[in-house]
Amino acid sequence: MLFRSSRFVRAFSGKTFTVELPEFKTHHVDPLPTTTEVTEEDAIRIAKEMVTMRRMEIESDPLYVMRKIRGFLHLYDGEEACATGIKEATTPDDNWITSYRCHGVEFLRMGAGEAGVKAVINELLGHASGAAHGKGGSMHMYEPDKNFFGGSGIVGAQTPVGTGLAFAERYNHILRNRDKPTPDDKRSESTSDDEMNVSITMFGDGASNQGQVWESANMAKLWHLPVIFVVENNQYGMGTSTERSSSSTEYYKMGRVIPGIQADGNNVFAVREAARVARRICARGEGPIFLELKTYRYHGHSMSDPGVTYRTRDEIQNVRQTRDSVNYIGHVLVQNGIMDEKQWKDFQNDIKKQVKGWVTDCLKESPPAESELLTDILYGETPDFIRGIEYVNSKTTKPLDRKSVV
Repeated sequence: MLFRSSRFVRAFSGKTFTVELPEFKTHHVDPLPTTTEVTEEDAIRIAKEMVTMRRMEIESDPLYVMRKIRGFLHLYDGEEACATGIKEATTPDDNWITSYRCHGVEFLRMGAGEAGVKAVINELLGHASGAAHGKGGSMHMYEPDKNFFGGSGIVGAQTPVGTGLAFAERYNHILRNRDKPTPDDKRSESTSDDEMNVSITMFGDGASNQGQVWESANMAKLWHLPVIFVVENNQYGMGTSTERSSSSTEYYKMGRVIPGIQADGNNVFAVREAARVARRICARGEGPIFLELKTYRYHGHSMSDPGVTYRTRDEIQNVRQTRDSVNYIGHVLVQNGIMDEKQWKDFQNDIKKQVKGWVTDCLKESPPAESELLTDILYGETPDFIRGIEYVNSKTTKPLDRKSVV
């Protein structure tokens, strides 16, 4: 197989190399490995996805300044390793829901290339070809056909939905296996050795104190739901530091009786390893789990926030120089002889030009027609429907045969 950019062509050699991982912290979880194996092909693909994601977000900034993008805009640059590492550890069948900072997940679920960039940028521009047909904007991208159930504009409101997605997986798992022998253990609902899909439910440190987060965690633990509660701890909830807003900033321990892992959210391979462990625990019926990813956002909370009134420019620059997620993956490529320094710079510049070209294409697109403005929303009367009930008419119901319900 070949990887090609305009100035970098390489045939994958099948080379595998070892990467040292930063220290993990765990709560009711066995210690995680200190190293991981990475293939050359995986490393280049991950680098391409992360650089493309960052360029997509950077290109969005001037579009907002030029008023091409209206409404709110919450950019993801700096946090690319979080979504990318989770994507590498999970499957397309796993459900994913996140906060209003949702561009990275939308990009990845749409294939992490041209289609992903255009789905995001066209949605930001209010175009019909956007992720939500131009009607959702920055905070409400949605790809149910790809098991991405959107960003949420209400702080923490995605956690009950993500818990519900996990409940559906558990429920359907029981139905599929109800005629199979049930092991005699404390998880009596777990009726088979086959794994469940999981629900990746992401929220930030600022949402971690919301009541609905705690309620969701309690229900998930009671029913052993396969949900990974991912705390993207970028150090600031809007403009409030974690130390000022939380009595405990060790979010991986916030569930007390729920297992937890803390990982370096700017190291994509650390995220991948932690997410692998978290998924394994949940998929076998031992969920939920908290996964705290310590990361950093470069932009302010939104475009109205300059991002330097509650932190210093020196602090931001220090993270760029010492903990940047894209610089890290570039260092791995160079250190392991996959690229040299010049090739890494060329690699990034080629992606920059490519993304600029895709954005230019998006600017030529059009908003939805007026006839489409009231489609894809709940409008007018909706049909009565309860699963397990067949409506004979508006006043009479009869139960369906339970065995016919899936």
